[in-house]
Amino acid sequence: MIDEPPLSLSVLQSPSGPAAQARPADLIRVAGLSVTMGQGAKRQVVLSHIDFAVPEGAFVCLIGPSGCGKSTLLKVLAGLVEPTSGTVSVAGLAPGEAARQSQIGLVFQDANLLPWKSALDNAAFLLGVTHKSLPRAELRARAQAMLSLVGLGESGHKRPNELSGGMRQRVSIARALALDPRVLLMDEPFGALDAITREAMTGSLLEIWERTGKTIVFVTHSIDEAVMLASQVHVMGIRPGRIVQTVEIGLAYPRDEGLPETAEFGQYKRRLRRALQASHEPGAVA
Repeated sequence: MIDEPPLSLSVLQSPSGPAAQARPADLIRVAGLSVTMGQGAKRQVVLSHIDFAVPEGAFVCLIGPSGCGKSTLLKVLAGLVEPTSGTVSVAGLAPGEAARQSQIGLVFQDANLLPWKSALDNAAFLLGVTHKSLPRAELRARAQAMLSLVGLGESGHKRPNELSGGMRQRVSIARALALDPRVLLMDEPFGALDAITREAMTGSLLEIWERTGKTIVFVTHSIDEAVMLASQVHVMGIRPGRIVQTVEIGLAYPRDEGLPETAEFGQYKRRLRRALQASHEPGAVA
């Protein structure tokens, strides 16, 4: 169960509410994106001619075989990898500038918490680095609000070694949310968790997304996770990395734990599985 945030916390309307009836503007735009790494005989096309857009407030998943460039694409969106060709914008800015303006929050598979700091201080860490003039009390208040949002309102005093894997990942999500980014980029954040914890984290993330209205791009290897979370799934292929099919997930939000047992959920799973099977063939288009 997610804690209720303080009344002072600004929470946007759920994407499933009335505001979702009109399609919002695209917050992320990618056109003709290619990334090449290495030189000479070692030159490799990692990403090739990728085009897609993400509307503000959307939840989008990237799925595909290992080595198809999912993580590289996420790093391009984060401003950590420069495109070889093409254009990318996040919130109307180049990704690097968007990151400098705290428009982007990053969550990786490893929580990467500082072991000597409490959960509260870990959640406040990035905000303190990027907003050095903020008073300590304000930093901690915002971090506490985000810990409450991810269900750890009573655990701020604990060190990482006192937290479970799922709790540590919640702290890393709180750390990213403390920046109040418009875009949350998540690279297999639940990949190292056991199945039951992973299901619980999936449900919690959906609730956080519905309450904050953040735009999320989420990398996963799990078909079930993609169907459960996303409104749109981009299936990527290998050699070179590219989008081979985009699947719109027409399941209504909010999505509850019984949804995976429905026939409609199974239909989307089968469709994604077929697309993934085709994506393993070099140069194939699903």
